Amino acid sequence: MAKSWSPDSWRGFPIKQQPQWPDEAELDRALKQIHSYPPLVFAGEARSLQAGLGQVAAGNAFLLQAGDCAESFEEFSADNIREKLRVILQMAIVLTYSMGVPVMKVGRLAGQFAKPRSADFEKIGDEEIPSFRGHIVNAAGATAAARVPSPERLVQAYHQSSATLNLVRAFTKGGFAALDRVHAWNQEFVASSPAGERYEQLANEIDRALRFMRATGMDTESNSNLSTVDIFTSHEALLLSYEEALTRKDSTTGGWYDCSAHMLWIGERTRELDGAHVEFLRGVGNPIGCKVGPTASADEVLELCEAINPARIPGRLTLISRMGAGKVEDGLRPLLRAVRDAGHPVVWACDPMHGNTFTSAGGRKTRDFESIISEIEGFVRAHRAENTWPGGIHVELTGDDVTECVGGGDELRDADLDTRYETVCDPRLNGRQSIELAFRTADLIRNGDA
Repeated sequence: MAKSWSPDSWRGFPIKQQPQWPDEAELDRALKQIHSYPPLVFAGEARSLQAGLGQVAAGNAFLLQAGDCAESFEEFSADNIREKLRVILQMAIVLTYSMGVPVMKVGRLAGQFAKPRSADFEKIGDEEIPSFRGHIVNAAGATAAARVPSPERLVQAYHQSSATLNLVRAFTKGGFAALDRVHAWNQEFVASSPAGERYEQLANEIDRALRFMRATGMDTESNSNLSTVDIFTSHEALLLSYEEALTRKDSTTGGWYDCSAHMLWIGERTRELDGAHVEFLRGVGNPIGCKVGPTASADEVLELCEAINPARIPGRLTLISRMGAGKVEDGLRPLLRAVRDAGHPVVWACDPMHGNTFTSAGGRKTRDFESIISEIEGFVRAHRAENTWPGGIHVELTGDDVTECVGGGDELRDADLDTRYETVCDPRLNGRQSIELAFRTADLIRNGDA
């Protein structure tokens, strides 16, 4: 790998999962327009997240990375963002209160538009058309015309990300996320579930603790730790031309940062050591994630650590395992051992979603809630065996009352999937399932026995 780096050095490396843009001149105009716009996030914010992730790497905090499979241009609204934030806040408070450690909250939002695909084309009826690659590239409609990549969508993605960030900052700093509102976060359809009832009990305990603090003379009204939260943004850095257009040199440190999000990750399909995605992300100062699937060897993972974090900065690199419930324990242990013994200060997080996707009898792509929990159990067992810290979870969810994953407290079945199957790509947990997952994850880690 070349030692020199620049925001465009990735262009000299092999690249996968890129759309075939029909008009290069139009693409160039769109990218220049985005490059002229203000950054979406700031380098100092990315450094704050990295410091928090350094605490996760040391075993003193936990990472909750959660949000949409793929953000939609069509479903964009303030209500949609608020309900997603509400579930993330609920999950974070469950994890914090139950485990007794700070939780770093990182949303899959304000940029999670592009999706990798297993094939460039799909068959619709008798016609083969380009695959849907997310609203940042093309439309989901089942026609060849809808699937033509449009560079103008890159510009629209920037503007929607900007609007989303404005709302997130307003909600998290303007009172919505204050700890004395823990009851208000419990949505009607969540509160009626067993997990929602358990959450209400926890909220009552927090209320009593706040009353006690006020009775002893503590000022809970103006304490920013109780009235505001930090929620950082992240997405898969798939479309490198878009990421390059939003890369800026930090005036404070002189380093380069990808200002499209606080944290970027490399997917399982694009983590080649000699590929463009590793080349691009090794040079930006953001915290970086990398998905690690069941085919990854210890040597490959160590090489990734050296490529992305040669200085061994705590919190710089998060390795996100996505093995599948039946493979995670045996597959993960050699990787944990190798990284630990080599002294790399990584965050280990579990993506229990992508390795457990299947097609239901009714033809819907879905995930079984118990398989998701089973992968987290195996993840925790592997860490216990290797004396390492199971540092986080990475899940796809929505605040809406969807029926996309089977199982959970409501015991959703195959026949229920058609009721509200709304995802533009992969199946997501609904609010009830998300809160239940948070409780069960906290119980597994707190009890120390999976």
